[in-house]
Amino acid sequence: MSMGQAPMGGAAEAQEMQDDQLEESTRKPGRFHKIQEKWNSLERWQQWVFLAVFGLIVFFLPVLNPPIITTEPGTDFPLACFDMARFALAALGLNVVVGQAGLLDLGYVGFFAVGSYVAALWTSTDSTMVHIPYLWTLPLAMIVTVVFGVLLGVPTLRLRGDYLAIVTLGFGEIIRLLASIIPPLRGNVGFQNVGSPPGEHNGQPIFDNSHGTPWYMFTVVIIVLVMILLGNLERSRVGRAWVAIREDEDAAETMGVPTFKFKLWAFGTGAAIGGLSGAIFAGQVGFVNNQKFDVATSMLFLAAVVLGGAGNKFGAILGGALVSYLPNRFLFIADWKYFIFGVALIVLMIFRPQGLLGVRNHLLAATRRLKEWVSTTPVPATGAATATGEEQR
Repeated sequence: MSMGQAPMGGAAEAQEMQDDQLEESTRKPGRFHKIQEKWNSLERWQQWVFLAVFGLIVFFLPVLNPPIITTEPGTDFPLACFDMARFALAALGLNVVVGQAGLLDLGYVGFFAVGSYVAALWTSTDSTMVHIPYLWTLPLAMIVTVVFGVLLGVPTLRLRGDYLAIVTLGFGEIIRLLASIIPPLRGNVGFQNVGSPPGEHNGQPIFDNSHGTPWYMFTVVIIVLVMILLGNLERSRVGRAWVAIREDEDAAETMGVPTFKFKLWAFGTGAAIGGLSGAIFAGQVGFVNNQKFDVATSMLFLAAVVLGGAGNKFGAILGGALVSYLPNRFLFIADWKYFIFGVALIVLMIFRPQGLLGVRNHLLAATRRLKEWVSTTPVPATGAATATGEEQR
């Protein structure tokens, strides 16, 4: 009976895939459908060549200073590029929490603040702590923020939805208030002369606060490394568990996924990236106080993830870059940026709820190829299937 039912089940699955493919083919194509088809038709090496050329253009963007997108004379373009890069790195970390695991975090700026204070406490001339080289503070900031993420996540990650959002919002405010009332953190006075990476050129430090180009290139290299690590995580058991939790936490737990453990993984990973971006920000600005980490900044991080496309690494980078770039490019909207971003998000949720770069197209790329293969492969009869299986063995 089981041998007879197997081919029937295979035929049913094949028919279901053919129906899905017919539904996709009759669906109205998206605006970027032709571009996506062209991209998928390229060989792997052709895609890598294109990405390499695009990556070089992005890496040398402050040097090229294209006339169309430059922010000058209102804002120094290399510094604007660095601001885009540090926003993109922070959005990349928040995307792990919100986009991958589906946890609504409204206080992500708290992790950003912890990383900034770690860099300031161990490198600033105003700090009484032992001074260490600035580059050492980057992994230290990640470790410290992971500890904060675990301390926050253990008692709160059993909450969901609005309740978790309120707790994380409170965490961000608690970090800012602690910086105001704890004397070693110096409140509004803050820390000056925060350290920077080593290196000199013609007797001048390469990583000067007024030189955005080296800071931008340094941050872009870190973003690439973080994306490689996150890409490996997404393709691992951890990434699949995050997606399962995001889609339906109850169903994932029913199927045996330890949801609490993987939510804690997501919280810790996002916290580490947030602390890293905060430490880089502190080094470039050279000054840290409690006024730089308000709720509005946390909302901008969240807006970057939603705007770019929650769950998509490239979307988070694009959203972070846009959120930072637009006020620097169009200075007349700087005072209205929160209002404009709010309206833009409302319009986006109505017409494109998946964001500028939705995650669905990337996740279903392999599925489409499988459906095409199944639709063109005839289902063998019972005897033929058995004979083929014997020959293969």
